[in-house]
Amino acid sequence: GYNVIWVILESTGARHLALYGAPGPDPTPRLSALARDGLIFERMYTSDPESIKSLLPILCGAYPAAHSSGEDYAAGGPACAALPAALRAAGYRTGLFHSGRFMYLGMQAMVEGRGFEVLADAAEIGGPYAASFGTDDRSTARRVLEFLDDAPAGRPVFALYMPIAGHHPYRAPGSGTRPFAARSEAEHHRNDLYVGDEALGELIDGVRARGLMERTLWIVMGDHGEAFHEHPGNFAHSLFVYEENVHIPAVIVVPGALRQALRVPQVGGTIDLAPTLLELLGLPVIGGGRSLLRGEPGVARFFTDHSALLLGLRQDRWKCIVEPEAGRVRLFDLEVDPGETNDVAAQEPARAERYRAALMAWSAEQSARRE
Repeated sequence: GYNVIWVILESTGARHLALYGAPGPDPTPRLSALARDGLIFERMYTSDPESIKSLLPILCGAYPAAHSSGEDYAAGGPACAALPAALRAAGYRTGLFHSGRFMYLGMQAMVEGRGFEVLADAAEIGGPYAASFGTDDRSTARRVLEFLDDAPAGRPVFALYMPIAGHHPYRAPGSGTRPFAARSEAEHHRNDLYVGDEALGELIDGVRARGLMERTLWIVMGDHGEAFHEHPGNFAHSLFVYEENVHIPAVIVVPGALRQALRVPQVGGTIDLAPTLLELLGLPVIGGGRSLLRGEPGVARFFTDHSALLLGLRQDRWKCIVEPEAGRVRLFDLEVDPGETNDVAAQEPARAERYRAALMAWSAEQSARRE
């Protein structure tokens, strides 16, 4: 019977947040405050460092396939155990609220027919700063609050809130606070994160003012990371699968469950978040992921196909990146080499080959499923 507000922060990597040890002033203080009595997942990974396809594991409990687009996953296509539909069947009022536009890269096809009663993007939300790219996140946060207000008495709400602050070119719409010097693209990005965090704070304050915080479960995550030349040629998000591209923040806050933050060390992927939520709500788990409440070790898999296809895997301390077209396998020990600068595949040939074979089989399975 708890409300659920699921927030997917645009272009927000774990490494940029004080919550994950980033130096300097905190670009997301309201998120940090919300997480003070939440579960903080330390090793969470997106499936694809591209916004639209990264939605598929959350909405459908399935991985996207390489060389596919949002349109390939329209309702009626590959089987989809849709989370919004499951929650709607359990009595929830369901809505998705996006500061951008559904027409972007096939997002309309990805979100329609999944069980949302309300689908609202910048075109429907409007606001004083609406532009071609989208609208300001404060306007979208207020639209989420209107959705809460409109819910029939006694009916819980599932609201998926997707802001756009943080996306390149890092000049988010709106008049929010921009406290950083903005002498570089990275600082412009931090300013955008702060602007988006202020909108999140307005949403949190609105839920609290309505007396709903004690009956509202929160999930806040990044859709993918954002790179600033940590590796040669790596800028923005979609080109590579280094940690700066795929390691994301993820926080779950269950009112009254914890007295302080609990850091969750096991590896997880976004495909595991819906099963975790459903278990928390006491509902049957659906989709291809697993609940992260069990505390078992896990594996995260991810890829990008923006230019050359890259497949990636994280298990325990190990990170493997496969380049199928070049026949190259790289292996990194992230405990001693968090910057992924020292390839140890030659020192660990059996492990590297095992991961390569597993990733190739996984990628082939997703392509066959799509076809």
